[in-house]
Amino acid sequence: MVIFLAVDAVKEVIERVTTVDVEEEPPPPEEEPPPPEEQPEQTSPPPPVAPPPPISIATNPPQIETVQTPPPPQPVSTRPSVVEAPPGPPKPPSKARGVRTKNERSWTARIQEDYPPRALREEVEGTVGVRVTVTADGRATGCSVTASSGNSDLDAGACRSLERYGRFEPALDDAGNPTSASWSTRITYRLN
Repeated sequence: MVIFLAVDAVKEVIERVTTVDVEEEPPPPEEEPPPPEEQPEQTSPPPPVAPPPPISIATNPPQIETVQTPPPPQPVSTRPSVVEAPPGPPKPPSKARGVRTKNERSWTARIQEDYPPRALREEVEGTVGVRVTVTADGRATGCSVTASSGNSDLDAGACRSLERYGRFEPALDDAGNPTSASWSTRITYRLN
């Protein structure tokens, strides 16, 4: 019975199918194929090129001949408007030198004796880097701390004492005249 039902369903589907006639378009007219491209005539490959000859580098340079005759003198201009000045006298040797300390042992001992009082009470020790300007008369001025000891009393005391007690021979310029210059040192404060 199931088979008969399936057959009836197939008949129904077949009756429902519509047929349509489709006509194919005729193919376009054939074009003539393009003429074959002309093939270039086959030629033989180019002849091989020989490598350039090796370059010969001489191990000995060519000899140079020296002649012992001097060249002819240059013509001297006779024009009166051009007058060459004779060379001046040679410069004297420079007398310039830097700052030198004067009686350094005595004034460094005085700086140590002038230990800053508060640092002495607190038993603080340290080393202070200082720079001063030494004037043309050998006095120290314009002190600045270049490396701190870590204690402001020691730093200030080092500058104060160096300006007060430091004595110097001033720097000299090229002519040997005293001039101002800078001088640097380190002052170490130690308790005994």
